[in-house]
Amino acid sequence: MKNKLFTAIVIVLLAVQNGFAQKANKPEANKLEVKKSEADTMHLSKIVINNVDFRKKIMKVDLKMSPVNSAQDLLRKVPGLFIAQHAGGGKAEQIFLRGFDNDHGTDISVMADGMPVNIVSHAHGQGYADLHFLIPETVKDIDFGKGAYYADKGDFNTSGYVNFSTFDKLENNLFKIEGGSFNTMRAVTMLNLLNKNNQDKNFYVAGEFNYTDGPFDVKQDFTRINFLAKYSQWIDEKQYISILGSTFSSSWNASGQIPERAVEEGIISRWGSIDPTEGGRTSRTNLAVNYRYLANENEEFSSNLFYSKYNFNLFSNFTFYLNDPVYGDEIQQTDNRSIYGLENKYIRRFAFENSNLTWTSGAGFRFDDIKDLQLNHVYQRDLLLDRLSDGSATEVNVHGYTSIDYRVGKWLINPSARLDYFTFSLHDRLASLPAAKEASAARISPKLNISYTQNQNVQWYIKSGFGFHSNDVRVVVAQDGKDILPYSFGSDLGVILRPTANMIIQPAIWHMYLQQEFVYVGDEAVVEPSGKTRRLGFDLSLRYQPISWLYLDGDLNYAHARYIDEPKGEDYIPLVPTLTSTGGVAVKLPSGFSANLRYRYMDSRPAIEDNSVRTRGYFVNDLVLAYGKKSWEVNMQFQNIFNTKWNEAQFETETRLRDEASSVSELCFTPGTPFAVKAGISYKF
Repeated sequence: MKNKLFTAIVIVLLAVQNGFAQKANKPEANKLEVKKSEADTMHLSKIVINNVDFRKKIMKVDLKMSPVNSAQDLLRKVPGLFIAQHAGGGKAEQIFLRGFDNDHGTDISVMADGMPVNIVSHAHGQGYADLHFLIPETVKDIDFGKGAYYADKGDFNTSGYVNFSTFDKLENNLFKIEGGSFNTMRAVTMLNLLNKNNQDKNFYVAGEFNYTDGPFDVKQDFTRINFLAKYSQWIDEKQYISILGSTFSSSWNASGQIPERAVEEGIISRWGSIDPTEGGRTSRTNLAVNYRYLANENEEFSSNLFYSKYNFNLFSNFTFYLNDPVYGDEIQQTDNRSIYGLENKYIRRFAFENSNLTWTSGAGFRFDDIKDLQLNHVYQRDLLLDRLSDGSATEVNVHGYTSIDYRVGKWLINPSARLDYFTFSLHDRLASLPAAKEASAARISPKLNISYTQNQNVQWYIKSGFGFHSNDVRVVVAQDGKDILPYSFGSDLGVILRPTANMIIQPAIWHMYLQQEFVYVGDEAVVEPSGKTRRLGFDLSLRYQPISWLYLDGDLNYAHARYIDEPKGEDYIPLVPTLTSTGGVAVKLPSGFSANLRYRYMDSRPAIEDNSVRTRGYFVNDLVLAYGKKSWEVNMQFQNIFNTKWNEAQFETETRLRDEASSVSELCFTPGTPFAVKAGISYKF
């Protein structure tokens, strides 16, 4: 505990030592913003429906009126996206979107500053996307899209994508400290290291410290430390470069998923554990260099070079004493790798007499050098009982795409195509033959999007396209190179409506076909082909800002998801969200007072294929109150204000407890956060 307090004190001292010497002059827009004419839009009435950055503009208003308060809030900003945490805050969240249980990222592409967050062939699940290396206060923009309709998005872009962008420069230095229920502590510092009046060069650093014991009987001892440094500079009038470095490390004790009967029979409390030794440690260090060349008003080139060093060590017990009645079923999953990548993009604009055209093309590669990929049977973290899987691997994805935006009259026509080529190599250290096995595959993904702007208040659109998700390298080898890149095909039909200047409504209907829900189950080291699936649904989004200081938003999402080849009644897809809704009311008064009341609702879902077991739905509310004057702001955060008893992560699992003669299949769950309070104070200078 002393080390954790020491880290927090260091962050405070950095703020005091380096920050107060800097003046608080407000910087002007940098050259990049001038070149791109991207003035910030902070009111719904100023957003143009036909703008190519429409989604980003909406999100800017969302972020201004309802700021994020945690790393989890970052993902929750995407309309219709739900998350669940079931490992003490250390693991990546379980993500739900558009009738997909994306697990930790299998069918959603997540990026940060152009770097892929998803990790292919991960020890704990394909596409594992741990976003905890991001400091929420450093996030400037959140770009998202549902469906697989975007040529520059590749692997895992099935249900959609999310891309987070951090600030290139800071308007103010920041120091923030928070504390609350369950011995929760958080400190954040953001500091400009160059004079803010310098418009050509910007350099800032940010640090974050998190600690909590959580509400569980076994203290989570959750600790996370984040650091980020970002330098950006205009080399001349046409060339721009930014260099980003970040690192984070995290360790925790996990609550795990507990069986309902253990709580009902009084074996443990709702906040108890069957195996108190679950938990883990993870870290990720990133380096990215972004270069932009603005040749002229109609032509530009950009290149993003990135590197990540990643480590992961997780201890889990999902079945307790099902397989080993003496030592238990605890497993250890380890992942140690380096990720190298490059993305290049070229944009060329053409103007004709009655139309214009924008041509975008890109190419790049990603190389994962996986040094250790293990699954072990262990006893209480310390004793190795059996190596179930042990290998090293490499995975390479080379890709290219081209896209055309053709605007003529009220029409925008956007055809595009993407080509991906993968090579896989796996060295199984447990195999009798030590030689690596290899496989390769390619996927072409055409897409077509069309929109018609009826007038300044109505825009119709139809989107369609193919996407895909790659399989785990261990699956690829086990299946002798079959079903490496199952494809998806989907389409959207929707409209953007502006009934009044201050209201935007977006209804849409959609469908998605997936060739094969065929994934590697990292918790058991087995392959589960699940077959073809079809999803149908609708989304409804509402944003309303009747006056500048009042903002209302709501999203309603429905999905009907079924296996195609299974008998009726046995064709439910476990854990997919059916009916969900999020929204809230935000007040931001000129006096400095603000209030933000949020809700999230998830309906009951099928937990197994015949729908005989269903998860428990929930409705949870959070409230944030804040008051700011000049450079200071104080805030109070109230989580689960009605103290609803809700289950966050839920799985139908066959388990056996220590003294049971036979196993039981039932819901296992991680309890959702009870009523909790956190208070904070921040200072900008």
